[in-house]
Amino acid sequence: MGKIIAIANQKGGVGKTTTAVNLAACLGVLEKKVLLIDADPQANATSGLGLDVEEIEQGTYQLIENSVPAADLVLQTESPNVDIIPAHIDLVAIEIELVDKESREYMMRTALASIQDNYDYIIIDCAPSLGLLTLNALTASNSVLIPIQCEYFALEGLGKLLNTVKSVQKIHNTNLDIEGLLLTMYDSRLRLSNQVVEEVNQHFEGLTFKTIIQRNVRLSEAPSYGESIINYDASSKGSENYLSLANELIQKNA
Repeated sequence: MGKIIAIANQKGGVGKTTTAVNLAACLGVLEKKVLLIDADPQANATSGLGLDVEEIEQGTYQLIENSVPAADLVLQTESPNVDIIPAHIDLVAIEIELVDKESREYMMRTALASIQDNYDYIIIDCAPSLGLLTLNALTASNSVLIPIQCEYFALEGLGKLLNTVKSVQKIHNTNLDIEGLLLTMYDSRLRLSNQVVEEVNQHFEGLTFKTIIQRNVRLSEAPSYGESIINYDASSKGSENYLSLANELIQKNA
């Protein structure tokens, strides 16, 4: 049965989508069958894997609505072993539409049950908020991976997110684990970056991935070409980092 991992942080710009796309691609290269679900109305994970968002007719919106079978929403990508359920701007409306539905927090979980066995990993790229969309993702997942930017405000908001995870564990999904905290946008030349790494490791020992994602120009360029870092520049530092993360994840779940 495939492991479902939500990549979540209510702070924007911490590397959620970058991590979702590149972790999925690197797991694929390591011969794992992966499904990436774009659960962010900005649809950056969809375009980041080379799909034209304008041409998307159905995706995560229909998945959560349970109006189309999950298997019919899956598209193949150029990345080996990686499929995607894409997002579209329509996804913005889903939170309003779910408000008066019964069991609204479980819609995604219900929808994914039919295809979970087809994959080794299902990765959900969450929106930068703690709304119903993210709640659906956390309720459907086995674990949550939290990217943390190596910046001054990094730890601000982390407490809030961990409290949300706790309440989801208590009320909606007792099996939800924390897969790990991932330090992103690390710059070894900056004292601040090193301080954040030190602090996170000190406060969350055992919860933090050994792999640290470094600042890398190629990593920033890749999405504009609709490619993952491993397709765009396999020899770059970013590619090295995400392959290391994928290996660490596989070993952790072996």
